[in-house]
Amino acid sequence: MSPASRAAPRLWQPEWYVLRALTAGVRAFLAEIDLRGRRVLDFGCGARPYEPWFTGAGARYLGADLDGAHEIAIAADGSLQTGDASVDLVASFQVLEHVWDVGAYLREARRVLVPGGKLLLSTHGAWLYHPHPGDYRRWTSEGLRREVEAAGFALEAMRPVAGPLAWTTVLRAVGLCHFLRRLPLVGGVLAAASAALLGGKAWLEDRLTPLAVVRDNACVYVALFRRVP
Repeated sequence: MSPASRAAPRLWQPEWYVLRALTAGVRAFLAEIDLRGRRVLDFGCGARPYEPWFTGAGARYLGADLDGAHEIAIAADGSLQTGDASVDLVASFQVLEHVWDVGAYLREARRVLVPGGKLLLSTHGAWLYHPHPGDYRRWTSEGLRREVEAAGFALEAMRPVAGPLAWTTVLRAVGLCHFLRRLPLVGGVLAAASAALLGGKAWLEDRLTPLAVVRDNACVYVALFRRVP
């Protein structure tokens, strides 16, 4: 999934189950945070699909990305063109796997956060290669926690999205739909039907998989960190 994955997936998308579960995970964290009047920086905002989530909650949304004109520029060295301790929350959704120098990215996120500010991020545990423009790594839950904490954060909570039975089914759906769409006349219909059915199968498989297995083998991790002094 690219950083521009939309917040409203459709049943005919082969990855719809993962996208919906990811949406639910992010929204669950946002429901626990008082965003009214807060300054939120979307670090790697892409086409800004998450902006309405924050503005709707009363936050002041600021985008930053290498592509396009946004409120905050990113210099060639990856630094954010804004002051220290200038935002209350940094959002990073499906971006971290596309960043070559993760340490520098996280240190910049920490620099612009106020003391005690939050970093809300999501990234892959397992997924297909998807360069945007690069695609460099995947994490275990422990590896993600330790790497982010090494940059000056403390983990508050982590939510796994889609366990191994579910995400392997979704990956099969992606491959099958890619094949079916090439068939003349009926290919689109067959691909949409297959996506819906296999997504439903993935939903059921996640209901049957023990949480401990999902937690350590997720497709995506959504995590909330706090900047430590």
